[in-house]
Amino acid sequence: MTKARTNASASPAVGRNMVINGAMNVAQRATSVTGIGTDAGVYATVDRFRHFSLGESAGRFTSSQTSDGPDGISANCLKLDCTTADTSIGAAERLDNFQILEGQNVQRIGKGLAGAKQITVSFYVKASASFTFGCEIYDLVNERQMTQLFNTTTDWNRIELTYPADVDGGDQPFDDDNAGSIQLGFWLHAGSNYTSGTLETAFANATTANRAAGIDSFFSSTDNNFFITGVQMEVGPVATEFEQEDISTTLKKCYRYFQKIAAASGAAYKRLGLGYTSTTTGGDFTFPLETTLRDVPTLGTTGTAANYAMYHANTLTACSVVPFIDTGTDQGTQSNMFFYSGTVGSGLTAGQAASLLSNNNTSAFLSVDAEL
Repeated sequence: MTKARTNASASPAVGRNMVINGAMNVAQRATSVTGIGTDAGVYATVDRFRHFSLGESAGRFTSSQTSDGPDGISANCLKLDCTTADTSIGAAERLDNFQILEGQNVQRIGKGLAGAKQITVSFYVKASASFTFGCEIYDLVNERQMTQLFNTTTDWNRIELTYPADVDGGDQPFDDDNAGSIQLGFWLHAGSNYTSGTLETAFANATTANRAAGIDSFFSSTDNNFFITGVQMEVGPVATEFEQEDISTTLKKCYRYFQKIAAASGAAYKRLGLGYTSTTTGGDFTFPLETTLRDVPTLGTTGTAANYAMYHANTLTACSVVPFIDTGTDQGTQSNMFFYSGTVGSGLTAGQAASLLSNNNTSAFLSVDAEL
């Protein structure tokens, strides 16, 4: 059932919202990314929300964090803007935007147990026109799902959707670990592989044809856009008021999955790590992590070695290889530190203190990614 209403007046418990960054306030990677299309799955702008576009669709869109949120809820929202239309929809095409939640963070749902709880999802949404889209909860452990439809208007409205308890279904409860257990997704476009069936009225074993039945296509026109914020998922049959969270708490939650060190605006030489020269061509470096990562991360760079340099013995030497994790050593994450290596062509003296910097480049960065 879909309801549009103003913010609730209850004073519920702190920490009830299982969604991270539901106010769309954190966007470490970028605030705008253009030309997103058949990229399978990509974290583009707003932290923890992933775009999944599949099936050789001609449709393309821009993802951005914009300051057009509803008053009293959030200044920010996630905006998707259709830049290339797709009016000939292939059967395998899809576009959905989702967040995956760790098993240890959703134990309160009691999925598959006698005391399993109802789940209520609420969010604020608007669009360029009236559309029907789908909100899906997908059980990644047992491959069970349920989708409910919601409608947009050109004004901000709060949507509230309650999902029944899944007491009997599936082989096991959610694993109490750091793996993904629930995927909360918003279906905006899909071909007949996903729409030719009928929506489930309770959680059921996933049937692909039922996942997005009845939705409209976001890619129907380049006039189309979609805005969302204030996303909340909580236990129980009632949508409580959106849980406001201070930015430092939200940032720390996001840092568990992704952390980025980048040059300040206009800074061409940004210190990205401290360490020492281990050979005449290499060095080992570290930077502190804001919080413990969910899992062993991958290291992200610009992909261009010349964007990085080592500073040693009062000398700046450009890197010949992009920074990397030496998998043959104990590099990577150790508690609250991250260790990695850098390489230059020549000129180092082993055993000297050194730092790794962006090399006259305001776009250079390092990131650690432990996303689901």
